[in-house]
Amino acid sequence: MKRSTFALSAVASIAVVMLSACGKKEEAAAPAASAPASAPAAAAADPSVIKIGHVGPTSGGIAHLGKDNEYGARLAIEELNAKGVTIGGKKVKFELVAEDDAGDPKQGTAAAQKLVDSKVNGVVGHLNSGTSIPASKIYSDAGIPQISPSATNPKFTRQGFKTTFRVVADDVHLGGTLGKYSVTQLKGKSIAVIDDRTAYGQGVAEEFEKGVAAAGGKVAAHEFTTDKATDFTAILTKVKAVKPDVVFYGGMDAVAGPMIRQAKQLGIKAKFMGGDGICTGELPKLAGGAMADGQVVCAEAGGVEGEAKAGLEEFKTKFKAKFNTDVQIYAPYVYDAVNVLVAAMVKADSADPAKYLPELAKTTDFKGVTGTISFDEKGDVKNGALTLYTYKGEKREQIAVVR
Repeated sequence: MKRSTFALSAVASIAVVMLSACGKKEEAAAPAASAPASAPAAAAADPSVIKIGHVGPTSGGIAHLGKDNEYGARLAIEELNAKGVTIGGKKVKFELVAEDDAGDPKQGTAAAQKLVDSKVNGVVGHLNSGTSIPASKIYSDAGIPQISPSATNPKFTRQGFKTTFRVVADDVHLGGTLGKYSVTQLKGKSIAVIDDRTAYGQGVAEEFEKGVAAAGGKVAAHEFTTDKATDFTAILTKVKAVKPDVVFYGGMDAVAGPMIRQAKQLGIKAKFMGGDGICTGELPKLAGGAMADGQVVCAEAGGVEGEAKAGLEEFKTKFKAKFNTDVQIYAPYVYDAVNVLVAAMVKADSADPAKYLPELAKTTDFKGVTGTISFDEKGDVKNGALTLYTYKGEKREQIAVVR
């Protein structure tokens, strides 16, 4: 049925009046015939750009460690792009997609999902065990390889995920070695343990206790705090009551520093031990000058000896020149993890996770700045080293590399 010319004119007049009433000057729509036949399709992702995701706590109490990690990734990406890498017959460009998890498991899973949605080709992170473990399922479900440069809780690689790897020794090795050291080398008779109840802190403390027992020692007290605590008077008073020779803390440096300071105020003169979470360049500053020379003994999950030291020192020099700050602890492991991912892509001649994942799992004798990297069937680094440190003049000083 046709509308009359009058009716059409009336409708047009009403439309003009309505537009005027709104105070808008709008042009009439162009005739349909002048419109393009179809809207242009959304631009497809550039296949020559390979996205590497990185997640760490770049805000919060351990942001200095998260930034340290991120800088390690950025340096690796920059060098790879400068060198020029060919994959699938094309020169590719690597892009870092960095996310902040603030060391919080819930924020960590949100960051992981964001990277999956961004279609990253691989992930380096997270820093903490407490964020790495829940995030690992998200990456596994998406089939995206994940290498943690620092998560040491054994559970991380024991969930049956084929996408999960790490380039550092786990807490079984780290905590156990420190536990034995506290008895055999530090001659601890009365040993106290404090942990922050996180996946990392609790895990490394438990392995430390096992190491103490294996060496014939005994833990006289075990107290608990949180990774957000600032006042340790109550638990340190309980610890003081057992007259400890050694106090072990399972947690990170942001809590360990103030704890050491408050222990000194309470007259506790014990040796203070911890895992890689406290073994940072920032610890003396966080302790506010309360650390005596040789008082703190800690272990870094990794380490090189002999000729390999030259490569690590060269990395530290480049890092300082680029970012105007010293390496805290994990940056070299992040740097190696990025390069291990890319080496697997090059070997598979593809950045498709499904195609390069088998090559990543077969990684053998990759020469990194943190040593030689090979993965076992769980995704753990084989024959992982530990470096024992103490502090003198507020500087870290290496004691020994052990395997």
